[in-house]
Amino acid sequence: MSHIRANNVDDLVRAAVREQYGKVARANTGCCCSPGCCTPAKEASLALGYTPGELGSVPAGANLGLGCGNPQAIAAIRPGETILDLGAGAGFDCFLAAKQVGPDGKVIGVDMTEEMVQKARANAREAKVENVEFRLGEIEHLPVADGEVDVIISNCVINLSPDKEAVFTEAFRVLKPGGRLAISDIVATAPIPDELAKNVKALTGCVSGAAPVEKVQQLLQAAGFEKIRIDPQEESRGFIRDWFPGTNAEKYVVSAHIEGCKPR
Repeated sequence: MSHIRANNVDDLVRAAVREQYGKVARANTGCCCSPGCCTPAKEASLALGYTPGELGSVPAGANLGLGCGNPQAIAAIRPGETILDLGAGAGFDCFLAAKQVGPDGKVIGVDMTEEMVQKARANAREAKVENVEFRLGEIEHLPVADGEVDVIISNCVINLSPDKEAVFTEAFRVLKPGGRLAISDIVATAPIPDELAKNVKALTGCVSGAAPVEKVQQLLQAAGFEKIRIDPQEESRGFIRDWFPGTNAEKYVVSAHIEGCKPR
């Protein structure tokens, strides 16, 4: 197994994640959240709860199958709202949200991988989607103004961050009063063994960077969120098993719906 060994671990983590997802963007194909999984993007997304209609409504190449759930299902997006997608990738969830907010709404996608941002922008131009924009930036340092957005969505991205405290603090900052967070992400339900925790592929594959449920709760509270709900999806252990066969990863992590609100 390849392992993480460096003095500045945070920088190395970001470099490993950026390299992995840059490769995915350049390959013009995706296969599950984990690089070790080879399920086609369409099949992977259907298994995560997206409908055939949703898959058929986005620009070709937007769906790379990179996710662990469907944040659209819990976001309750309304016409005219401004939506922010953390780790937007090629724009899949952004394009779905753009349809929901309509011409009077706006969707912002942020991703730290330049290749992904370029791909998402190309998808938007080709499909002539005018109410979505993609910004290059880290989710720990969002290129978004204070109180700019109504809803934050994200799909299997925050687990990749080495500084989740900063992510939730930034999320709180950019939300309007009364704004809400609605994400799907991987959380830890048991201590992750060292061999798996130090595996670079398990990190970039959305497993070893997962924080315990209790820690996520604490970070959200510390950032200022209220009405916090973390709902582990036990059935997700099935597809997590397929991400890293033989490692028992599914015994330690699970996908969860994570919600919270910024006080008015």
